[in-house]
Amino acid sequence: MSISLHPELTTRRSRSIQPDLSVVVPIHNEYESLPHLVEAITSTLTADQLSYELICVDDGSTDGSTNLLKQLAHDRNDLRAVILRRNYGQTAAMAAGFGHARGRVIVTLDGDLQNDPADIPMLLAKLNEGYDLVSGWRKDRQDAALTRLLPSKIANWLIGKVTGVKLHDYGCSLKAYRAELVADMNLYGELHRFLPALAFIEGARITELPVRHHARRFGKSKYGLDRTFRVIMDLLTVWFMRKFLTRPMHVFGLFGLVSMALGTISGLYLTFLKLGLGQTIGNRPLLTLTVVLLLAGVQLFTLGLLAEVMMRTYHESQGRPIYRVREVVGDDSEADS
Repeated sequence: MSISLHPELTTRRSRSIQPDLSVVVPIHNEYESLPHLVEAITSTLTADQLSYELICVDDGSTDGSTNLLKQLAHDRNDLRAVILRRNYGQTAAMAAGFGHARGRVIVTLDGDLQNDPADIPMLLAKLNEGYDLVSGWRKDRQDAALTRLLPSKIANWLIGKVTGVKLHDYGCSLKAYRAELVADMNLYGELHRFLPALAFIEGARITELPVRHHARRFGKSKYGLDRTFRVIMDLLTVWFMRKFLTRPMHVFGLFGLVSMALGTISGLYLTFLKLGLGQTIGNRPLLTLTVVLLLAGVQLFTLGLLAEVMMRTYHESQGRPIYRVREVVGDDSEADS
């Protein structure tokens, strides 16, 4: 699939036409940045004569961004505002944007003007070379060295080792995806930063391009070291999904069998001491360990069977999103009740 160009299409095109491109931007307290961001995206994409839609997801803003976003959506035909009921986090905001995107290709970027919309055509050109996901690399990153750059470098190295997907910059929000790729993904927790790893699990072709990165012009960063624990937990989740998504019994069952085997061996040994040598075993710690090993083995094996059943549904059967939309401004669809 390639990005087709339609010079005759303007930003005020009919909403019935499927756009070539959907630009998804999570917004949280970006009142000052928002007008500049919309203008920068519009200028870039109209200059390249792309048919597009801009989807801004307001993630529970409290600084007036919500009302400004609604006004922009009313004034423009190329912008849709998805207003979430409260602050769910960037992962949920991106999932909401993916859910409302109609383009053949989806591009994501942050709403703080640190990502440069002028890099979007470069990502699309690379995507047309046959890739399913093109990830931005903030090679010359304009952030604090100690609180942002160092933790980021460590995280990128660790994520690459665990997931097997070697990227310089997992945290860069500027990425281009084929729409069918994100349609198969369900995001939870902090999984938005692991999208390349999730795509790799789906067999996607992934590459990386250096992109520009600007210093923050307005407001302050919403990221902090407090997210480290959540990222680590989600990293373990991604590792398990990559290794055992379709075969959880292989890990739980293996540990269960090993535990039961050790418990059986120690049990036979104690039986020999009791019946063969007539020794007392009731006060031996080994007896307690034997019972624990046997019980743990049975529980792990049973957990493996349950995991096999649960992984076959893997959330999709519930049909429950991780967010609730209060309203969608600038679209014919009704607000979520």
